[in-house]
Amino acid sequence: MAGTTLAQKVWQSRVVRPGDADEDLLYIDMHLLHEVNTPQAFDGLRAAGRTVRRPDLTVATEDHSTPTIAVDRYDPEEGRRMQRSLLRDNCAEFGIRFHRLGQPGQGIYAVMAPELGLVHPGMTIVCCDSHTTTLGAFGALSFGIGTSQVEHVLATQTLPKRRPRDMRVTVTGSLPAGVTAKDLVLALIGRYGTTAGQGHVVEYQGEVVRALSMEARMTLCNMTVEMGSAAGIVAPDETTADYLRSVCCGGVPDEEVAHWKSLVSDPDAVFDKEIALDASGLSPYVSWGTNPGQTVPLDGRVPHPDDFDDVVLRTAAERALAYMDLRPGTAMRDVPIDVVFLGSCTNGRIEDLRAAAEVLDGHKVAEGVRMVIVPGSMRVREQAVAEGLDEVFARAGADFRAAAGCSMCVSLGEDRLAADVRSASTSNRNFEGRQGPGARTHLVAPPVAAATAVAGRLAAPGDL
Repeated sequence: MAGTTLAQKVWQSRVVRPGDADEDLLYIDMHLLHEVNTPQAFDGLRAAGRTVRRPDLTVATEDHSTPTIAVDRYDPEEGRRMQRSLLRDNCAEFGIRFHRLGQPGQGIYAVMAPELGLVHPGMTIVCCDSHTTTLGAFGALSFGIGTSQVEHVLATQTLPKRRPRDMRVTVTGSLPAGVTAKDLVLALIGRYGTTAGQGHVVEYQGEVVRALSMEARMTLCNMTVEMGSAAGIVAPDETTADYLRSVCCGGVPDEEVAHWKSLVSDPDAVFDKEIALDASGLSPYVSWGTNPGQTVPLDGRVPHPDDFDDVVLRTAAERALAYMDLRPGTAMRDVPIDVVFLGSCTNGRIEDLRAAAEVLDGHKVAEGVRMVIVPGSMRVREQAVAEGLDEVFARAGADFRAAAGCSMCVSLGEDRLAADVRSASTSNRNFEGRQGPGARTHLVAPPVAAATAVAGRLAAPGDL
């Protein structure tokens, strides 16, 4: 009999009731909430006369529709104000722990949850957001869910879910200097496509993954969903334990760490799909199109639709080039940028801000370019100020925001781009209209974002 994968081990440990076919009822260890798409779930509870089953395992924050210029800034959009007000009222009524805008624990749910020690190996975690996959970096099974599922988890602390298949991505070699986890995952999606992981939990293995920091692993798992995957996961190790020791009040017992380290795929475990990548030849990557699979190395050129043999990919390239207003053959380094955004649940952590500050130090943002830096949480902002990063940003002419949130990543709040404005963004999606109707987005890593702000065009730090 074949061994068991890490994802299978976590899954099997949380099955409340096995399904007759391929769906099980799972126990959920942690349910994270934000202001978007949750009011309907609470209305459903009231209509059915139900309570929240485990408010102690439910944590809410404001992040998607929040102002970032100032914590107390008046929001003229009534819908956004109502979303935040309803979340506050619902959490008070049902006894749910809530992190209000500007409070020390507030931030993007996938950034603040690890910082608060809420995410441990072996857990099942859900949130009404596809990038819940981020938290698989800790050896947890983390899924995005829909509004009706939010109500189900609130009422029962369980979730009916179809059993996913298993996929292994083994990354060998070593990351070259200046290449980040964001570049790695963009390269993976660019090479294998946006459906490569469809229906699978992707486990990342190999010496490159082991060498990544926890924050870099979160970036990797964050964009796993952009391969169509159900979740991403990395086996816990001493790096995981060290991070959790630093954020968990009272430390972590040795026996708990020992249990975490037992959460690995068996050597003879069989995966339904396998991908291997040698990272040694990678360089910084940038997207040229309108999905995260349309990427090339920064030193590459905009492709021609005829470069794609597959008719679907060729048609998608034609549409993307028209929307992005790019000509085939254009060197990516010749593409001018109007706005640079540093932030999001992908790259809004302290390591990301440090990487950008290192590049910006001693430089100025180019004339005519606007750089917006939004911390992923208030703790990240506090740490950045303590390290003097805010002063580096100010000297460079970057706009370092006072409040934490999703901001320009999803443009649900006040931060959105006008039509035809071109951005370099450290976020996770470059879909049409993602950062504003008609806006054009190039996905990049934090060092490239900072260098681009200085150069006024897509650039690497070494270009400055």
